Amino acid sequence: MTPIPGAATRGFTLVELLAALLVLSLLALMSYRGLGAVLDAREHVSQETDKWRRVAAFFVRFARDVELASPRAVRSAAGDAPAWRGEAVTKSEASLEISRFASSDGVDVARRIGYRLNEKQEIELWLWPALDVAPNTVPARYPVLAGVKIFELQYLNRALVWVDAWPSSPADPPIPRAVRLRIVLASDEEIVRIFALQS
Repeated sequence: MTPIPGAATRGFTLVELLAALLVLSLLALMSYRGLGAVLDAREHVSQETDKWRRVAAFFVRFARDVELASPRAVRSAAGDAPAWRGEAVTKSEASLEISRFASSDGVDVARRIGYRLNEKQEIELWLWPALDVAPNTVPARYPVLAGVKIFELQYLNRALVWVDAWPSSPADPPIPRAVRLRIVLASDEEIVRIFALQS
């Protein structure tokens, strides 16, 4: 193709090139910020999903343990202990020890278990090797849920009244009718669950 005589060949001026570069850099900056926001949202959703998965796993474990509760008292070096012993240690902290049957799938044995809130804001599962505890036996402790500010338990008696300790009177049966569990997470979410028991 031959140029037309008298017509000047024209290219981009320096100002036009700088304007195009400015527009492209603004588009790249907006894309980078958008991608950063998407990645931050993805990380937040991942953390929340992990937190709620751990909470759900804890409730499944707790429900299974209290459903397998046994009315059998235990013998220890300090004397007989009730089958179900629940105490309010402080206003925001509870302690629970129960005798538990073996599971039907044969993976577990009958044993004494407990739940407590430790100083690291973790709910711990305490496992004794058997129902009857030999002198100087120390339970194995496993954190089952971290990031818990408040761990409260209440028990439903025969008169259908919630009490903070079990047994609350000598006439109480070995196992309460139901247990109400309230936890408050470090992120201030409050969860309350009620578990009906076969007493």
